[in-house]
Amino acid sequence: MKKKFIYIAYTGGTIGMQKSKRGYIPISGYLQKQLLKMPEFYSKEIPNFIIKEYNPLIDSSNMTPIEWQIIADDIEKNYHKYDGFIILHGTDTMAYTASALSFILENLEKPVIITGSQIPLSEIRSDGRQNLLNSLLMAANYPINEVTLFFHNKLYRGNRTTKSQANSFDAFSSPNLKPLLEVGVNVRCFYKKKIKQNKKKLKVYQIAPQPISIITIYPGICKKIIQNFLLYPVKALILCTYGVGNAPQNKGFLKELHLAYEKHIIIVNLTQCASGRVDMNGYATGSSLIKVGVISGYDLTIESALTKLHFLLSQNISKEKIRFQMQNNLRGELTEPVK
Repeated sequence: MKKKFIYIAYTGGTIGMQKSKRGYIPISGYLQKQLLKMPEFYSKEIPNFIIKEYNPLIDSSNMTPIEWQIIADDIEKNYHKYDGFIILHGTDTMAYTASALSFILENLEKPVIITGSQIPLSEIRSDGRQNLLNSLLMAANYPINEVTLFFHNKLYRGNRTTKSQANSFDAFSSPNLKPLLEVGVNVRCFYKKKIKQNKKKLKVYQIAPQPISIITIYPGICKKIIQNFLLYPVKALILCTYGVGNAPQNKGFLKELHLAYEKHIIIVNLTQCASGRVDMNGYATGSSLIKVGVISGYDLTIESALTKLHFLLSQNISKEKIRFQMQNNLRGELTEPVK
């Protein structure tokens, strides 16, 4: 059987960094040199691969929607030449990029896996070796044709992930959806493949940076704070509320939200809790938000909600259509309520 050929886009991040007097820094060509010292990457079980190193290599803290578009356009350019794609990326904003790419890339028929490491590949205790080896194996032998994130033996749906541990190899979690695959002695598959009718051509959307605010509700929050977060040119606000979507009943606070709604600012309600979903009909403190124009984000992660807003606000569609689509499941990013 012919070996699969995987395209690796190396954007930067810890996996390819080198130690310096100023801490770990990305160095051009350093990752490739480390891989050449590791024969397991060239064994017969591993698919063929090519590495495209981005210039400049960037720490993921510096990622923006502009870089999301560059990665998506790179995949589009090489889509028909390779059997799958791996994006090497820093962990800090990996979940944001995974979510963004899931919206930008529509009708994927090939796997796109984002991975990286907590310790550089050159270090003896690096987790990067296993993350990259397993990502190559998953892309070649267990392809799931969507944007996924592989870390610490688990393959997650990209737009369901969040970085939940700063100092652990098990850095990522998917609070409201089980991993799609888990690698142990055997590969355990939890993913039910959908039978697709009428294959469609890959569509790559264009996105641009959008002015979006995120505010976490806390006891005693005043309307002035809300006012500042809703100043022009803000187009959307992510409101992180208590529990199942509850917020203060302060009249000034609710009035500011309603004024924002009348200015066509989209306000999405997410829970502050690590897992679970928003249900604004559960309590009076939640239903009052519905009355002032706030919409439910259900069980979207903050990363997914933010990138979905960037995506939708970049399209030539009405604010009402955006409000509808924020509550509609586009790429498996949310669990729609039972109707």
